[in-house]
Amino acid sequence: MSLAPSRADQAAGPDQVIADNAYSSRSFRACLRKRGIGHTIPEKTDQQRHRHNRGHRGGRPPMFDRQIYRQRNVVERCFSRLKGFHGIATRYEKTATSYEAAVTLASSLLWARSV
Repeated sequence: MSLAPSRADQAAGPDQVIADNAYSSRSFRACLRKRGIGHTIPEKTDQQRHRHNRGHRGGRPPMFDRQIYRQRNVVERCFSRLKGFHGIATRYEKTATSYEAAVTLASSLLWARSV
């Protein structure tokens, strides 16, 4: 019996993408929409202004859920703390298995400190 994920599991993409406004282009949103991936991406102020200037032809603003976007901060802070471990930040480990073990160990240490 193999514990490796099947091809179908590997091909499945994310259900939701939470990104900063660098990824707020129409083409990026359209690509996500075409693939059936939900997204929470704030709109840039110049895009808002341009849409507003176009009036009724500007279209409606993209949906944006502030509560979901705030969860992105938790992930960003976690990566920031993990980078405090020199071996993880520099990808010192040569194999993916060793690197995954180092990330797991560092995550466990961070969790133990927070409890």
